[in-house]
Amino acid sequence: MRFVIIGAGRVGLRTARVLQEEGHDVVLVERNQGRVERARRGGFSVIEGDGSREQVLESAGIDRADALGALTSDLNVNFAACLIGKHHGCRTVMRIDEDYREDIYRRYAEQVDEIVYPERLGAIGAKNAMLGGDIRAIADIAQNLQLVELTVTANSPTQGYTISEVQLPANARLLAIAKRGESIGLPDPDLSLEVGDRLVVLADFDVLEDVRQIVVGPEDAILSASE
Repeated sequence: MRFVIIGAGRVGLRTARVLQEEGHDVVLVERNQGRVERARRGGFSVIEGDGSREQVLESAGIDRADALGALTSDLNVNFAACLIGKHHGCRTVMRIDEDYREDIYRRYAEQVDEIVYPERLGAIGAKNAMLGGDIRAIADIAQNLQLVELTVTANSPTQGYTISEVQLPANARLLAIAKRGESIGLPDPDLSLEVGDRLVVLADFDVLEDVRQIVVGPEDAILSASE
């Protein structure tokens, strides 16, 4: 998948790195020359310019992007970039800081696909929001420990298995489950997994991809099914 990320600061750069390490095509847009040079030294493709300008985003290939992540600390830039991305048919994810009032959050939330609070969820939260679909971060527990919610899909290799039969990596633990349309509760070992079930898992960052493949299914199969 192809992603355009506005902002090569801490949040944008870390999110780009996570996506790139998973094999995705990522282009960063940054107007600060020092950050541009740092990102390029890190091996990233960077367009230097103002991410709130359509011409700059077109140079970044916005017309071919699957999603745009506006991850700067400037809310106005983020919102403008998302509007441009929406115009070009992208999934739009906008960073907003936690100190904004609820009315501001609601007003912007109606215009974009998803809002993220990177200070609270970290790069994995921004990455999950850009990918969309069946895994999302709930919270950072420690530096390398994530609490995530995953949704069982038709491509899940564990569909039809009971909770006791699901083998997660050693550094991952199933904490809770919600059957489709029901509230989250403690996992019953004899409960069978079905499409639409939501699992809450505590996992080390290094095994998140393994957990996703076990619960959600292979990414290639998911993409093929959605095409």
